[in-house]
Amino acid sequence: MMVVGIVAICAVLLVLAFLVPRLSRHPERGTQKSLGVGTRTAGKAPGILGRIFSKPFRSSQKAVGRSGSAGRRGRRKMPF
Repeated sequence: MMVVGIVAICAVLLVLAFLVPRLSRHPERGTQKSLGVGTRTAGKAPGILGRIFSKPFRSSQKAVGRSGSAGRRGRRKMPF
């Protein structure tokens, strides 16, 4: 279920970053901040479990960042 949510957020951020690059940064940072809270919370589990539980949140943070930057990069390459 979480995977579907992250994919939807990435798609929305990609479109938002392509259409309105400046206004896309705030939702992107908010999403990354909330995923960072999940990473820190999951990382408090003992031993190797902390790394295992926090990995989905870290990779989701990376995906959100890549999605926003890809939209802005695509907009920058537009001919007009």
